[in-house]
Amino acid sequence: MGTSGSSTGNGTVYVGVSTKMYLGYQASLRWLSEVRSVVDERPGLATGSAKDSPVRVFVIPSFPVLEPATRILAGSPVVLGAQNCAWGDGPLTGEVSPGMLAELGVTLVEIGHAERRRLFAEDDAVVARKVRAAVGHSLTPLLCIGEPDMLDAGAAADFCLRQVRAATGGDPAVLDRLVLAYEPVWAIGADAPAPPHHVNSVLALLRAELGPDCPLIYGGSAGPGLLPQLPAADGLFLGRFAHDAANLGRVLDEALAVAQTRAPASNSSRRS
Repeated sequence: MGTSGSSTGNGTVYVGVSTKMYLGYQASLRWLSEVRSVVDERPGLATGSAKDSPVRVFVIPSFPVLEPATRILAGSPVVLGAQNCAWGDGPLTGEVSPGMLAELGVTLVEIGHAERRRLFAEDDAVVARKVRAAVGHSLTPLLCIGEPDMLDAGAAADFCLRQVRAATGGDPAVLDRLVLAYEPVWAIGADAPAPPHHVNSVLALLRAELGPDCPLIYGGSAGPGLLPQLPAADGLFLGRFAHDAANLGRVLDEALAVAQTRAPASNSSRRS
């Protein structure tokens, strides 16, 4: 496979945003309402079903906002995600179980982010338990992968593949449930994203190993103008840039244009 890569066969483009802990409660509600408006203003997105849209939009606010988020986004194609989950329920004080997330209407859960690994000592074993727990409650794990330091594309892809294999235990049924967010740690919070040639090369190598059906999106200082430069990516995972909903709208317009150029080979309905 060439280093330019190719996206998944279903042609869906994913665009998502995590607010991390940057927005307070009321600010989060305002932002979600603005996101709803941005999506509703774009007929190509507002199909009433995430699975019917060529661009699958997801938002990942903080835990206390999830319940009102379900009401704000009701009837919208926007997919609601959570920033983390526990590996179970019961005596896990301060955690949030995947079962409770599913009850709240969450369908996507971010697992293995570099900050969770670095600040909260989540190793591969913990990430694997969380992935299994999420899948067990019919949640789609958004598994974050990425090399900690700038490496050549081959070494970076090898590092990411080890993370994927550790998280799935080599089980293709678990891999089939994932969306993978390639976020080179050295690009998170940087002034610029990783160079497009590096991202395309890494994603092409991942695609060659993981097959055509697993969505691979890029995150790490992503913004407007990047997606058209990433033919190997199935979308973008945005951060602070998109905490201004108008900026998210700019990326969604690009995503709609990109989606039109990617003729879907089939329709996929297996993920959120």
